[in-house]
Amino acid sequence: MSPKTSKRAGKHGRRRWGDLLTPGRVIVGVLAVLALVFVFQNTRSTEIRLLIPEVTMPLWMALLGTGLIGALCGAYLLRRRG
Repeated sequence: MSPKTSKRAGKHGRRRWGDLLTPGRVIVGVLAVLALVFVFQNTRSTEIRLLIPEVTMPLWMALLGTGLIGALCGAYLLRRRG
């Protein structure tokens, strides 16, 4: 194999779609879209207890906030491991 054909990058060092869209990234993208659809389908207001006070807020805000906190914790733990 010549060096020219063994490279996986296309012209000017750019990557091809096949290199960027791995099965893992596609699955994570689909799960993220499904999570956002779930969050924005739940728009009714609800009462939420935060330690002591009780707060009334739209359920989508509580779900989105919880998801963001979980994503930040996951990113922090993955960064510390690597």
